[in-house]
Amino acid sequence: MPKQLEGRIALITGASRGIGAAVARAYAAQGAHVVLMARSQSGLEEVDDAIRSAGGTATLMPFDLRKTDELEALGPTLVERFGRLDIFVANAGILGTLSPVSHSSLKDWRDVFTVNVTANVQLIRTLEPALRASDAGRAIFVIASPKLYMMPFWGEYLASKAALSKIAETWAAETRQTNLKINMISPGAVRTELLAQAFPGGFQGRAHVPDDITPMFVELALPSCIQHGQIFDLPA
Repeated sequence: MPKQLEGRIALITGASRGIGAAVARAYAAQGAHVVLMARSQSGLEEVDDAIRSAGGTATLMPFDLRKTDELEALGPTLVERFGRLDIFVANAGILGTLSPVSHSSLKDWRDVFTVNVTANVQLIRTLEPALRASDAGRAIFVIASPKLYMMPFWGEYLASKAALSKIAETWAAETRQTNLKINMISPGAVRTELLAQAFPGGFQGRAHVPDDITPMFVELALPSCIQHGQIFDLPA
């Protein structure tokens, strides 16, 4: 049976664990060469080992997204090495501090917005030419469900994800006449380190495991995907 992503080049941020690692394994299993970006070298190596043991291929790119100025060269580097980028998954994100807005620190706000918003704007800027060089460029942003936007104490994270959602929607509107397809996935509760950080006593509701939600990421990455500018909500 042909692999759905055979020969595609995919960049995934936050790829050392959780959703990003699961998506990387799923893409590699479908024939994509995955470029794995995350801060943790050891975490990336674990994902790489799993991919290679299953017959896939990967390139490791240890990087701290807080160094936004250094992202400028990423797109040209990918084009020089691969000739294009077919798939971009903007998965990396941090929770920040859960506290009342009136008690939160500006440093915490800056840190969260740097990773969750500014880094993604810089990634869009540097990666768009590489994605346009593909015959079917695809971008997928991991956002938070609008249903969460009124949760107390989650201001830093939810405000940043709301901003990211609007940025992705705007980019989709700007590229409607191109070969790019840009969409968003709101995965709901997923058993990741971020969920454990948010609920140190244990999350009591229903939650996905990361592998549960990878089929939607594969579907939106396909050259045959026609969806554009859409939000896909995946409640547990």
